[in-house]
Amino acid sequence: MFRSNNVVARLFQRQICTPPPGTIVHCARRFYENLVPSHTIYDIECPDHLFRKFTEDGQYLVCFSRNHQELIVYRPSWLSFSCKDEDCDIHDLPPQAKKFDSFFTQLYCVSLASSNELICKDFFLYMESNQYGLFATSTTQIHDAPAVGGAIQGVPSIEKITFHLLRLEDGVVLDEKVFNDDFINLAHNMGVFMHDDLLAVVSLRYQTIHILQIRDSGNLVDVRAIGAFCSEDDELFLNSNVPTMGVQLTENNVENGLHQGLPNSSNYFLSGIKQRLLSFIFRGIWSEETNHALRAQNLKRMFYFHFQDYVDLIIWKVQFLDRHHLLIKFGSVDGAVSRTPDQHPPFFAVYNMETTEFVAFYQQNSADELYLLFEQFSDHFHATSKNSLYLNFISSHSNNVHAREQLRSLKNKASSSSQFVKKMLSSLPINCQSLSPSPYFDQSLYRFDEKLISAADRHRQSTDHPIKFILRRQPHALRFKIKPGPEGGNADSRAKKISSFLFHPFLPLALSIQHTMFLQPSAVNIHFRR
Repeated sequence: MFRSNNVVARLFQRQICTPPPGTIVHCARRFYENLVPSHTIYDIECPDHLFRKFTEDGQYLVCFSRNHQELIVYRPSWLSFSCKDEDCDIHDLPPQAKKFDSFFTQLYCVSLASSNELICKDFFLYMESNQYGLFATSTTQIHDAPAVGGAIQGVPSIEKITFHLLRLEDGVVLDEKVFNDDFINLAHNMGVFMHDDLLAVVSLRYQTIHILQIRDSGNLVDVRAIGAFCSEDDELFLNSNVPTMGVQLTENNVENGLHQGLPNSSNYFLSGIKQRLLSFIFRGIWSEETNHALRAQNLKRMFYFHFQDYVDLIIWKVQFLDRHHLLIKFGSVDGAVSRTPDQHPPFFAVYNMETTEFVAFYQQNSADELYLLFEQFSDHFHATSKNSLYLNFISSHSNNVHAREQLRSLKNKASSSSQFVKKMLSSLPINCQSLSPSPYFDQSLYRFDEKLISAADRHRQSTDHPIKFILRRQPHALRFKIKPGPEGGNADSRAKKISSFLFHPFLPLALSIQHTMFLQPSAVNIHFRR
């Protein structure tokens, strides 16, 4: 059936035809083939801020001050001006269009960090249902901190980490959660995962998964702490039944609000979650064989021989799969703080918080099994809220045939299947809210060079050439370009430049920010539909 690419024809088609069940949103998104950010204003006059991202509902643009002390929130608006002629498109935009304030209205500026704390510019989570924002501030990192009070040797320490829950509508701080002498990986939301109203915060230093709930009233409430203990009454049971070897609470853990400490080095007990993991591995090997002799050989070869390796594993990263199950990534201490964690083999496990049991464990010899699950059910690993208007339509290789073909092409080009699987699994667990829901990254609509731009919230190596967005359907025409940096290119081609892109979740509006070294002001361009 022939489909016209003309927007008027598409409007008439929408009036007289009903799309198949379950395809209404996808059919509506085809209008973004006509509505594109085709006009660019280069090097606009804007405040020297650190632009973080648009919220998933498109209501707010979150920014931080250069001194990492203040939060500045804008509401996207639209350029408006008057014109006396009938055809305004033939005229240049007025000088006012070169100003940032013509596209965004500042709502407020709030000071979040104290004198010795700084805002983590790479951390921000948004609760769409209540329009709450979660931000983090921290003091400087201490690399050679002594391992006291049950801390892991080799993991750095941060004197104070504070999570701030704000109501983005008016900038009111609703609640705060403080962690003292701890280490939480805040870069790109790696150490915190949000699912609906639940938060999972990973303490690398004390190997505890803190489960918090964000109440509608704006309170951060402790639900449970998984680590030294798994069930709520584990600590009480140990202290009442084994008084001579009871686990003592450390002063640090009390300050962090755990009320569940890690065992001291003098204890004979492993942590509760480590006990659960070891017993699951043991029972899995035990059940593989019914013959007692073969069972003993397998246990010796596959469990006892690697026993110390399993004991030395620490939690690297965690994400929700649903409200009850966690995907936990384990590895060595060196890999947890290394800049090249890919060199350290990871282990993955699925943990049920309600039953306090592991239900799956994947190591190197079972990585292919986990990869197949990730390939076929990629959307389940993102664990987005069902109520989200836009996050449920992000392209992945499990919901988009073009993304699946691209993945298979990369797999066929890979020199080693095991290395390809290792590379793909390195992204697990998924960083929370790390993908842009913009329809211009929908691979059913457009194709583009993912080395230069993608839905992932990451900086890219800047290029002087414009990034092309080409229609996926006939006639495969170039619809628009995104060019970061000055219009005429950069005068100093030797300077190292990186770019970041902020796309509005549904408007034909985008920001491209080109950063240079030595803390020079960024070059900000606005791309919009004129």
